[in-house]
Amino acid sequence: MDLTHRPRRLRQDGVRGLVSETGLESTDLIAPVFVDATTDERQPIESMPGHERVPLEDAVSRVEDVLETGVEAVMLFGIPESKDPEGTRAWAEDGVIQKATRQITAETDAYVVTDVCLCEYTDHGHCGTLEDGLDAHDEATTTVDNDATLESLERIAVSHAAAGADMVAPSGMMDGMVGAIRSALDREGYDHVPIMSYAAKYESAFYGPFRDAADGAPSFGDRRHYQMDPANRREAVREVALDVEQGADVLMVKPALPYLDIVADVRREFDHPVAAYNVSGEYAMLHAAAEKGWLELEGVALESLLSIKRAGADLILTYFAEDVADALE
Repeated sequence: MDLTHRPRRLRQDGVRGLVSETGLESTDLIAPVFVDATTDERQPIESMPGHERVPLEDAVSRVEDVLETGVEAVMLFGIPESKDPEGTRAWAEDGVIQKATRQITAETDAYVVTDVCLCEYTDHGHCGTLEDGLDAHDEATTTVDNDATLESLERIAVSHAAAGADMVAPSGMMDGMVGAIRSALDREGYDHVPIMSYAAKYESAFYGPFRDAADGAPSFGDRRHYQMDPANRREAVREVALDVEQGADVLMVKPALPYLDIVADVRREFDHPVAAYNVSGEYAMLHAAAEKGWLELEGVALESLLSIKRAGADLILTYFAEDVADALE
């Protein structure tokens, strides 16, 4: 028996799709939306072609654009009208995300996920309250006060839930953040609101365009003391396990493409839904190559998201959401 051509028989048109192992649908995708309280007109994000900061007055319209493509969920990121060392606008009742969430949930059927962090709201750009101390060499240093930051994250999450958020997504990688937020939500009567935790978030060089988009770059230092070392794999499983114990409902890995091994590990070790964040740098580099004529954008975008699904992600937060959803129709 000649078996030389057996594998090719299932690659022919007609059967190829029937035996495809990985599927991608618009309902697998979450589209990021940037709402800017400092502007009254849409502001293009130069490092993220096709994306804009939208004023509060346009938030509903922007989400309606997303829904027309078949994508049903959005993640809201806010740029506040003012910042301070504590990031107090992050939990203000009249804050940018609180206002946008009320409008969007009242006027659309979008599933609204809100980013719960402080970097966009603090004047120093770090993800929490700062404290002064000494390093191992007795030199003065400034670091994030983890426990003080938990109190702020509780306030943010409760304020988002009160505004109508369907899900909250803490992204600061503070120790104990999921447990603190779960307790606060339950205490305030929002036990129905799930938490999508950025459970394995790496201190990555791929975040640059997002920091332009959300105006959240640290004004000094970096975030390596609270985000994960890109060299570490086993640590991710430990971090995710802690969030599972504290009540996380969905487990996020960020970034996605350089960390597909982590996505696969989380999928294998845990039964929870797994999300992956196809981050701004991943989006920007494909656009840059396409503009040079080196890659065909639609093809590489779709292949990238398929690889994330194949690694084990159930949900993908991606700037390609609308374009890929259109292509899938």
